[in-house]
Amino acid sequence: MTESASASHAGSILVINGGSSTLKFALFRDGAIPVRELSGSIDRIGAPEATLTWTKDRAATVERQPIKASNHVACIEPLLSALGNKAVQNPLVAIGHRVVHGGRHYREPHMVTPVVMEELQRLSAYDPEHLPAEIELIKGFAQRYPHLPQVACFDTAFHRDMPRVACLLTIPRRYEKLGLQRYGFHGLSYAFLMRELERVGAPYEVKGRIILAHLGNGASMAAVKAGKAVDTSMGFSPASGLPMSRRSGDLDPGLVAYLARTEGMRAEQFHKMVNTESGLLGISETSSDMRDLLKQEQDDQRAAEAVALFCYQAKKWIGALTATLGGLDTLVFTAGIGEHSPVIRARICDGLEFLGVALDTVRNEAGEAVISSEGSRVTVRVIHTDEESEIARSVLEMIGAKS
Repeated sequence: MTESASASHAGSILVINGGSSTLKFALFRDGAIPVRELSGSIDRIGAPEATLTWTKDRAATVERQPIKASNHVACIEPLLSALGNKAVQNPLVAIGHRVVHGGRHYREPHMVTPVVMEELQRLSAYDPEHLPAEIELIKGFAQRYPHLPQVACFDTAFHRDMPRVACLLTIPRRYEKLGLQRYGFHGLSYAFLMRELERVGAPYEVKGRIILAHLGNGASMAAVKAGKAVDTSMGFSPASGLPMSRRSGDLDPGLVAYLARTEGMRAEQFHKMVNTESGLLGISETSSDMRDLLKQEQDDQRAAEAVALFCYQAKKWIGALTATLGGLDTLVFTAGIGEHSPVIRARICDGLEFLGVALDTVRNEAGEAVISSEGSRVTVRVIHTDEESEIARSVLEMIGAKS
């Protein structure tokens, strides 16, 4: 693989989407519109045996192999081996990274420079679940390909234009000067959804009042009006807002002092609890996977309560975000639960008729693109999200601008 981009940028763009213990990757062929050629993931990073999974050319065949991955950097060589001839035939011209937190300064994708790396290091305390691993991946690829441009694409950027009132935290003002505010996340997903809505929706739809519901292992919602972000459920960190698979969502801050007094819980223990032991897993005590809980809910009250709480909180957030928009025209479901669970979509929408939401049961069960009834005032859609494609598009724009 070449370590430098050609003048025409004919080649491949590698996209890296690093999580706390996982890494998703995709290879795109450079062109007017990036074309995905290979996708894969590495799970259980840091465990005794991780698993590398990938597919080629949108093939149905999934290849899987165990690997040793003590940390994220150790994933680089197995990942490059999986790319194989694809990257030889079309050499890499750039690498794009999903970076969860951009803080105040990074409101759009940026070429990775020493200045950017220094700021990311400073921001690591904002998101210790993701940023340290993402920084190490950028460094690892820089060592492997020192002359290859790398682009940081920030999950917070989509929400950069939220009104100031939606960004303020109700703590002493001096902390705002330190960058403590509501940021919002899942922005790469939301940017892709807005692009897709413009492509598949009615001409007026993308300029209307929209709620985007990204419901997966991580879950959040965003309110968009006239193409601009108005509010979102997540705040300073991705642990806030809706309950998620393992994250708590919003909690009474009084719990911190109470658990410190009664159980001697330290800040690190509380952080671990709300990020890895709470949400659906914490309530059900059995599983963080919505599919498991739906199977168990008839026989296990804990599972039933976890499902009910998730749908209840999602319904509340739709109501709250609709208020910020002054009404609702389009509701979009996406991500693992949003795209693949008709029963959860139905339970969330049940009772929202007063907002103009009316589902078509047959369309919803079939997972059609539009699942609202003909007479529904609100168009309810299911759109497959693709963060990696959004990153690849941003990278292509960045390297094109530099040529």
